[in-house]
Amino acid sequence: MRLPKFKKFWLFLIVLGPGLIAALAGNDAGGTATYSIVGAHYGYHMLWMLILVGVALVVIQEMCARMGVVTGKGLSDLIREEFGVRWTFFAMLILLIANIAVTISEFAGIAASLEIFGITRYFSVPLMLIWVLMTRGTYKGVERIFIAVCFIYFAYIFSGFMARPDWGMVLKSTVVPSFRFDQDYILLSIAMIGTTIAPWMQFYLQSSVVEKGIKIKQYNYQRWDVILGSIIAVIIAFFIVIACAAVLYPRGIIIHEAEEAAVALKPFAGNFAATLFALGLFASSTLGASILPLSSSYAICEAFGWENGISKKFNEAPIFFGLYTLLILIGAGVVLIPNLNLVNVMVFSQTTNGILFPFLLIFMLLLVNNKRLMGSYVNSRFNNAVAWTTAGVLIFLTILLLFATVTGRLG
Repeated sequence: MRLPKFKKFWLFLIVLGPGLIAALAGNDAGGTATYSIVGAHYGYHMLWMLILVGVALVVIQEMCARMGVVTGKGLSDLIREEFGVRWTFFAMLILLIANIAVTISEFAGIAASLEIFGITRYFSVPLMLIWVLMTRGTYKGVERIFIAVCFIYFAYIFSGFMARPDWGMVLKSTVVPSFRFDQDYILLSIAMIGTTIAPWMQFYLQSSVVEKGIKIKQYNYQRWDVILGSIIAVIIAFFIVIACAAVLYPRGIIIHEAEEAAVALKPFAGNFAATLFALGLFASSTLGASILPLSSSYAICEAFGWENGISKKFNEAPIFFGLYTLLILIGAGVVLIPNLNLVNVMVFSQTTNGILFPFLLIFMLLLVNNKRLMGSYVNSRFNNAVAWTTAGVLIFLTILLLFATVTGRLG
């Protein structure tokens, strides 16, 4: 019996959330900084890469969602069961190294976005009481707030149109690949892949699918949640690059942070475009500052069999909420250090994501192709080809970067 269209749409809205939130949260403070620097430094020339990264994002996110639906377990839970405690510890170490730096960058983005409006970080960061929301809310309530915040991301699209880009060049750069064998280009390539498909996103997505209780019969709706979220995330990243490429690149304006991009847009694209860009930075940083510590808490507690979940009370999952609290304190505390320059932290965090992600991706591929775990839901040849290629490209770029760093040259 076929369901009426309106009922299918209603079921999709019920499932909607994990894929959309995970993908869009990747356009966080560090992501916005990375895309802004890409546009300001290289114009439209790296847009083609976003299309390929977008395809990889859809495939990899769908793998995680499928594992969560079929097994009913989070990613770190599966890693522990299948590979043992030592490999689990290694995977958690990768996640923590990447996530601490990224969490700091999220609070830096909150502070920076509000400083554009004249609000000091010493007032804005303490007001971001994300901790209260997480420790006092339910999964449904928190998810609805996250989805609402996601809509503010469209401010980036409006600011991109207001920058009046050369659409002919945009189209050409999107479909015609170009690559430069220089250290900065390779570094930004790794950072762009690392911020679009970050390790923490996979842990968060699979854990939230499990906590939401999505069943196999709802899998197709969850799949479309992932596809929709990934497409919107890439479109938003696309327009961040376009805005900076249209306004800053032709004038040779070099930026190092996302907030510098917002300020630099003012004289050329108008105050409204700059305000929209700053609003997008605030929304993306707030969502990232909420989800990054959450993904770490989920992953570590699942890995070692500790109680976890937003819907639980503090005394029911003390380690889960304790880890979440600690990461928020570290993120907010570092940002409040006087005269601290956070540029390197933000770009380093995304590059670290890109360098470490292949290790996690190999774990994921071994799990999703395990017929004992997944049955008929193992990966298709296409999915395997895309995922293994992504891992291979990141490893190759990392080797190139290390070679350039050691020798001072390429080729």
